Amino acid sequence: MKLQLHGQRLRFRIDEAELARLLDGQTLADQTRLGPVQLHERRLHLHDGTTAALDWKDGNLALTLPRTAIEDYVTGLPRRDALRFVLGEGEAALHLDFDVDVRDSMRTRRPQAALQP
Repeated sequence: MKLQLHGQRLRFRIDEAELARLLDGQTLADQTRLGPVQLHERRLHLHDGTTAALDWKDGNLALTLPRTAIEDYVTGLPRRDALRFVLGEGEAALHLDFDVDVRDSMRTRRPQAALQP
């Protein structure tokens, strides 16, 4: 899982193996250790609701995405565009992008097409 943060935009990118685990009901987790005592964790999982939710406390981030939206997005893979959500309103709104690595999807989903010039 890769995370990019820039201003009011947050981007989560996963690969096909992580996508399979996510769709299987597992929670994806990634950690960054800063020195011997600081641990920052990112978690991503799906729920049966219709909206995205972000819980960000003490450097730990938990993103919950709607399963149906992810399943609909996945039917078009490989693709370059992200699935977009907006959390909050106005200038404080956080624009959240979720995508699956297009190169990994090309290798996984269209191995013959990826080999052609």
